[in-house]
Amino acid sequence: MIHGIINVYKEKGCTSHDVVAKLRGITGQRKIGHTGTLDPDAEGVLPVCLGRGTKLCDFLVEKDKVYETVLLLGVETDTQDTTGTVIRRKSTEELTERQIRDAVRSFTGDYGQIPPMYSAIKVGGKKLYELAREGKIVERKPRRVCIYEIEILEFALPRVRMRVRCSKGTYIRTLCHDIGQRLSCGGCMEGLTRVRSGQFDIQDAHTLGQIEELRDAGALNEVVVPVDQMFPDFPQMAVKPAYEKLAYNGNPFPARALEGPYGENTWGSNSNTSKLFDRDQVRVYDKEGRFIGLFQYRKDRKEYSVVKMFFDYDDL
Repeated sequence: MIHGIINVYKEKGCTSHDVVAKLRGITGQRKIGHTGTLDPDAEGVLPVCLGRGTKLCDFLVEKDKVYETVLLLGVETDTQDTTGTVIRRKSTEELTERQIRDAVRSFTGDYGQIPPMYSAIKVGGKKLYELAREGKIVERKPRRVCIYEIEILEFALPRVRMRVRCSKGTYIRTLCHDIGQRLSCGGCMEGLTRVRSGQFDIQDAHTLGQIEELRDAGALNEVVVPVDQMFPDFPQMAVKPAYEKLAYNGNPFPARALEGPYGENTWGSNSNTSKLFDRDQVRVYDKEGRFIGLFQYRKDRKEYSVVKMFFDYDDL
C-alpha cells in the first residue's frame, strides 16, 4: 500500500471525488482522500492523501490557499460564477481602474463572508445546493475568513484577473460577487485555478494521466511525498530500542528515551539535557528509520506524549 500525499493537478470538468475515484483505480487501493474540494470547472492543485497519509487530510485542509481567478464585472448569477443563470447585468463603462483597485483592496484582511447557496454547507441537515436546486433560498450566517493578500494581475474590463492568498473556507466566487456588489455593478467568477495549497505548488502537480504513466513505468513513488516530510520544521529523533514499544503504542515516554536520528546520540554523555528537550514537537522514528509519529514534550512531566500517530504494526 502507498502511504503519503500526491500533488494532483485537477483538470476542468471533473469533481474532486472523481479524482479520488480515478486515483483508486490507478493505485489499486481504497484508502484515499482529498484535502479540499475544487468545483468541477476549477482546476489546479489538489493534494490527495493515500494510506496512512489520510490521517493528514484535516491537517492539510487547514492550510492557506492561493488562487488565480478571473472576475467578470457587470454580470451577476445565481451561482456566483458563469455556470449559473444570469440574474442581473449592468454596464461597467463608467468604472475607473482606481475604483476597482480600491474595491479589491478593501477586502484584504478578515471579513464576514456569506456562503453561496450553491455550496455543500449544511443548513438544517440539508446541503445548501440541494435547497437551491429546489428553488429555496435560506438565511446563511457570515463566516469569518481572511484574505491575506489580493493582487490584480491584469485589467481587461469587464474582466479583472487576480491572485488571492486566503484562509481555509474562503469562497473565491463569493469574493468576486462581493467585489461586484461593492462596485454596485455586480460581478461573478469566470475562471479559477488553485496555484498553491499549503506547501504544494502547481509547478509540481501532476495530472491523472501523468500519474498513470508513472505507475506504468514503475516510478509512481517519485511523486509520492512521504508522510513525515509534511513536518520539515520538526526535529527528527530516534527512540531508543528499550522504549520502542511505548512509542509504537502511543504511550508517553521519558525524555531520556530519545536520541539523535536513527541512533546517533546527539546528547552525548551529559545528563543535563532538559534544555535540549525544550522544544514544541518532534518527529519520532525507530532504530530502523520507520516514522512513528509526532510527539510533544511536556515540561511538567519531563516526558513526551503523542500528538499524532502514523505507525502501524504491519510495518514490522
